[in-house]
Formats: sequence, structure tokens, C-alpha cells
Amino acid sequence: MSTQARSASDGPGCAIICHLNAHAEAQRRKESKTQQRSLPWLSFPSFLSVKSLSAFHLCAFAPLREMFSVLLVLSTTLPLIADDPRPTVLVVIGAEGAKEYGDQFREWVGRWEKAATAAQAEFAAIGLAESGGKADRELLQAQLAKIEPASPEALWLVLIGHGTYDGKTAKFGLRGPDFTPVDLAAWLKPFDRPLAIIDCTSSSGPFLNELSGHSRVIVTAARTGSEFNYARFGEYMSSAITDPKADLDKDDQTSLLEAFLLASSGVREFYTGEGRLATEHALIDDNGDKLGTPADWFQGLKATKTAKDGATLDGLRASQLVLVKSAREAQLPADLRARRDQLELTLAEIRQRKSNLSEDEYLSKIEPILIELSKLYESTESSAK
Repeated sequence: MSTQARSASDGPGCAIICHLNAHAEAQRRKESKTQQRSLPWLSFPSFLSVKSLSAFHLCAFAPLREMFSVLLVLSTTLPLIADDPRPTVLVVIGAEGAKEYGDQFREWVGRWEKAATAAQAEFAAIGLAESGGKADRELLQAQLAKIEPASPEALWLVLIGHGTYDGKTAKFGLRGPDFTPVDLAAWLKPFDRPLAIIDCTSSSGPFLNELSGHSRVIVTAARTGSEFNYARFGEYMSSAITDPKADLDKDDQTSLLEAFLLASSGVREFYTGEGRLATEHALIDDNGDKLGTPADWFQGLKATKTAKDGATLDGLRASQLVLVKSAREAQLPADLRARRDQLELTLAEIRQRKSNLSEDEYLSKIEPILIELSKLYESTESSAK
């Protein structure tokens, strides 16, 4: 697996706000010569018109969800919904190989469990306790079968241990029979919910190729099966998922993308500090193109290179997945968060095609999306009264 299918270009930015402003002045001049254009979504609060959206340039990478959350907090505070779906965190610990590795793996698992507790997520671990006569592979299959397959909240599957690669097939090493990327893909096929799959093992690159798909974020510690030396990525990732230093967009929470970038930075600093050649290069994939993007292809939260076939950039979906949500984000019902996230993805796709659209075509495509956002705001305010 490699990333040579990508070529350099500008990233998409994080919000439609940023690129609407580029058209604002031209629109003003046009309207001065003709009758003022009446947009149906001006029932939106007036300060959110096309000509004044720059007021929401809170920071260079402020996502549209921040605008949504700010409006929600300005209007009211929603009570937490007890019956709201919860995320699930499932950590799989492979065969330790040596006691020193086992001690490290247990420490990483503890960090993920602590994060799951903070997120009020369901948590389970495979590979720590005695198996009771059953192989860990069988226990993993049984645990996956117990998890709700359809939910607006994500299933976080974290693989900690050692990986192998024989030149053809990669495997995750368990106590007992191992499993391959094809095995895991089959077990995850019933799931119709967001999936965050974080493989912290050596030789994990082929798992990205096999598991990449719609509504999935795949993170691997290695970019190929040939990176078979012990991977340290899991140590840094288990810390980064709740580390405030990872919060690049300053929204009081750490997204999967932010955690990936901080963890990758930690790995890079380790090898540099040791004066050693790096033997692991983590990748993230969230657009389903099976290629993956390394951390050094991001500038802040913006990917600066794109796939040659025009696939949407990696990073946007990963920036939406948050395990431990901020207080403000936690106020939003799960179904509203899911719909908002989908609207963001659609806006990003339209922006990527912006150069092929006239200004009127571009605005006509984004207006329906902004209308729906307006309705989301209105329904949220109504439900809180």
C-alpha cells in the first residue's frame, strides 16, 4: 500500500463560511445594479446572511459545527437526553510477546478506558482477562455481535499489540488464532454506524486498504505491511485522544483527526530524539479511497494534498468524530449531530467542485443546505422551550 496516487493541491478548509465571503463583494455589486436578491434562508438570523458571514471567522479552521453550537448556547441550554445513544469503545489486546510489552499495552488500555468513562461510552476489552477456554478470536466475534449495529454514535475499535506480514497477508496477533483484514471486514459488515478503527500495531497498513469505506475512519500505525518493527504509535494515540494540547481548533474537545496529528508528532519526535530512522509511518483514511494520508500532509487541520481521482480529502470526517465531547457539543441530540455532520460533508464536496461551477450554480447548491441548517436551529430552539 502506498500513497503515490495523491498529488499536491490546496485543502478544502473547514467551513462554508470561509468561501462564501470570497463572493460577498461581487454579489453586493451585482445587487446594486438589480433588485436585491431575496434568499429563502434569510429567515435565518440576519447576521448569518451571505454578506455578513465573516463575523463567524472565529479562527482559521473553525468548523461549521461551531456556528451551530454557538447559536444553540446563545438561545438556550438543552438538558442531557438520558435515552440518547452512546458511543462504544472496544479495545482488543493481542498477545504481548514479552512482559515489557504487556505492561505497556495494559497502560494504553487503561487510558482508553478512562477516556470511555469520560465520554459516558460503553466499554469492553478483549485479551486481558482469562479467556475461559475460548480463543480471543471467538470472544471478539461474540462481542461484536452484541454491539448495536445501527446508531448515530460511533463504534471505536482499538487494536493494541503486534502485527505480522508474510508478504501477502497481514495479521493481528491474538492469544490463539490470529485474524486478518479480510476477517475483520466480514465481522464489521453488519454495522451501519460510524466506525473509528485504530490499529496501533506493526504491519497494519493492509488493514487500512481492506477496511476503508463509507462513514469509516481508519487509522494505522504503519503505512505498509513491511513496517514490521514494534510500533510506538499506540502509546501516543492513547494519550492524545483526551489531551487538550491536541485541540487545534480550540473547540474544547479533541477530535480523532487532532489526536492522530498529535500522536504522529509524538512518534516523530521519539525517533528524532533517539537519532534513529523511523520504522513506522501512521496513516489516516476517512474518504473511502483506501489510500490514507500521513500527518505531515496536513497543515493544521487542512490536508494539503488530494487524490488524483478527485476523491474528497482525508480529514473532514475524522475532524467530526469526537470521543469525549465538550459540554456544548454534548447538549446536541445525537440525531442532530449526525445530520449536521452530513451537511458539512456535503458542503465540502460542493466546494471541491467549486472551480467547475459558476457563482450562481455554486450558490444555488449551497442554499438548500443552509436552509436545512436553519431548520435544524429552529427545531432545536423550539424543543428547548
